[in-house]
Amino acid sequence: MAVTGAAATTRFRKAIRRREGDATVDGAEGLNPVIGRILSNRQVRSVDQLAFSNRDLLPPTGMSNVETAASLVAEHVRQASRIIVLGDYDADGATSCALAVRALRAMGAADPAYLVPDRFKLGYGLSAPLVDLAARGSPDLLITVDNGIAGIDGARRARELGIALVITDHHLPGETLPEADAIVNPNLAGDGFGSKYLAGVGVVFYLLSMVRRRLDATGWFRRDARAVNMADYLDLVALGTYADLVPLDANNRILVAQGVKRINAGRCVPGITALAEISGRRPGRIVASDLGFQLAPRLNAAGRLDDMGLGIECLLADEPGQAKRLAEQLDAINVERRTLERQMQREAVGVLDADDGDASCAGLCVFHPHWHQGVVGLVASRLKERRSLPAVAFARGDDGELKGSARSVSGVHIRDVLCEVETRAPGILLRFGGHAMAAGMSIRESDFPRFREVFLGVLDGHRETIDAAKEIVTDGPLTDEFDDLAFISQLRTLAPWGQGFPEPLFDNEFRVLEQALVGDVHLKMMLQADGSRHRVEAICFRYLEHAGAPCPELDRIHAAYRLDINEFAGRIRPQLVIEYFNPL
Repeated sequence: MAVTGAAATTRFRKAIRRREGDATVDGAEGLNPVIGRILSNRQVRSVDQLAFSNRDLLPPTGMSNVETAASLVAEHVRQASRIIVLGDYDADGATSCALAVRALRAMGAADPAYLVPDRFKLGYGLSAPLVDLAARGSPDLLITVDNGIAGIDGARRARELGIALVITDHHLPGETLPEADAIVNPNLAGDGFGSKYLAGVGVVFYLLSMVRRRLDATGWFRRDARAVNMADYLDLVALGTYADLVPLDANNRILVAQGVKRINAGRCVPGITALAEISGRRPGRIVASDLGFQLAPRLNAAGRLDDMGLGIECLLADEPGQAKRLAEQLDAINVERRTLERQMQREAVGVLDADDGDASCAGLCVFHPHWHQGVVGLVASRLKERRSLPAVAFARGDDGELKGSARSVSGVHIRDVLCEVETRAPGILLRFGGHAMAAGMSIRESDFPRFREVFLGVLDGHRETIDAAKEIVTDGPLTDEFDDLAFISQLRTLAPWGQGFPEPLFDNEFRVLEQALVGDVHLKMMLQADGSRHRVEAICFRYLEHAGAPCPELDRIHAAYRLDINEFAGRIRPQLVIEYFNPL
């Protein structure tokens, strides 16, 4: 997503700094030297580290309680028990839910069902009212996906009702754990699993892999020659993992790379194909970032404005026509979401611009009485991008409460920040949870001024880290590689890029030969780099939204950009996607 320099006089002009790598990577001798520089900048010392084989995935056995949980789930499958999956209303939750239902069904479970809380009535996660609602379906076993680690009351209610409970989650646990029959979470204290960055869909994937192993050991699958291959669900794992912005460590990169490979081979659920097509993406040429920036927003829109059940049904659909119809509904909701988000973003910027004091703060904290609580996370994200500061946005909930969503910058763990807020002002947070880059919370509306004061005070202690995050860090300049389709294709073979393994970002000084606003908000340019004989197309997405003013006539710019391939009207040509620029 482009975050651009609007004008040379902006208060928030950023410095562009280049990483310094030694470009020493074993096995990279036959590659373009720029590739070696990129890999070195990401601490890759050998191209062997980029192998993305299923055989290199960490085994599930190292995860705390996974064997206990798998034995319990397997027994309920064998007993034809009533199983209900309790999901969440974002893309990670939707893919987790769809994976669980599909895999359990394939393993022979007796018509597994799912339930997602209405975020506007029941709120987030494993609550007592949600368990009461689930109890109407007479379940023998509840399995949470992408939630539950903070569900103290919900777990207690399940125990009172005599319903077995398995919690699968990846969010950081609090001091007290829910009283479940088993909790599977790589972030539990003492957990020995080698990756702490699984998304919720990754955790349930590992649990069900162990369930499959348990059932196979009993001869269960020989009853009717049923075969279950957990690799068949990697398309869903890839979508949920990338969408949740978890760091792409080695294990997550394998999960995402293998999932993207299956999607491009047409071996994915019809819902993913339909979402790709409605997003204008060509099956066979999908890259990981398409999952996060094209498919996931359409899933998330349902959970933000409507009912995530629509997104889950799209992922559960087996008939392409049905999947297409559901994807079209999700796309329409996403258009509505974008309109609402733009309005809220303009109001948020107005609030900040009216408060000159915010220019010196280490973070941003905003509230508007008319905002939609399903979209405040996006507002916080846009503000974070615009100012390169941790941000939290609040909307009104029920009973005098505000519902807030926070987004952070690299190096500032936002859930830890909220823990410190709670320490400094006990009781001010009614509920909160999350992870390093994103968190949610509830406060009393009357406590908003006090929360804002304490939140910004805590962030002030992280000012050095926050200031460092304001820099645009690149992999250095290119010469003529930005006009080389073969080089761009070579870069794509190194994907997936993402959190913790950032997509290559380059910087050059350019002459601006042409410029025009397209689609009302995007800035399109024709550029020529200093010392290059080639002209290259460039686009700065959502320029007008981020700049807040029309672009001045540009002569020369210093731009940080990604390389992309523009496929339009049968033509394939290189394109620079500008993340940020400073006029010269």
